[in-house]
Amino acid sequence: MKKAGKKVEGARKLVEARPYKLSEATELIKKTHHTKFNETVELAINLGVDPKHSDQVVRGTVVLPHGLGKAVRVLVLASGEKQREATEAGAEFVGGDDMVQKIIEGWTDFDAVIATPDMMRAAGKLGKVLGPRGLMPNP
Repeated sequence: MKKAGKKVEGARKLVEARPYKLSEATELIKKTHHTKFNETVELAINLGVDPKHSDQVVRGTVVLPHGLGKAVRVLVLASGEKQREATEAGAEFVGGDDMVQKIIEGWTDFDAVIATPDMMRAAGKLGKVLGPRGLMPNP
C-alpha cells in the first residue's frame, strides 16, 4: 500500500477525532491546507428533527457572503414603468411581449426570470419552454 506524503501526514497529526466548533474547524482547515487549488469543504449539521413529521420540516436558503462566483443573468418581464425600475435594479434583460416571443423562438441565455403580475398572462405561454428548466416565474 502506498504511503501518504509528508504534508498529508503532518495534516493528520493536527486533526483530532472529535467534534469541533465551527470557528475551530475553519481555523484547522486553513492550517491543514496543502494543495495548489481551492479545496471543497463539506459541512454536515445534525438538526435533530424528524422530517416525517410535518411540523419539523426544515426549508430555507442561505446567502453566501461572496456569492457563488458566477454572475446571475436576470430576465424581467414587465411593462411600462416597471421596465425602468428593473433596469435601475440591475436586471440584465428587460422586456415585455417582445421578450416572450424571443423565448418562444428558443432564446434561453439567462439564469432567472421575474415577471410582474400584469405580465403573468404572457409568461403563461412560456410554460413549455421555461418549466422543464425550472425557470418559470411564480405569480
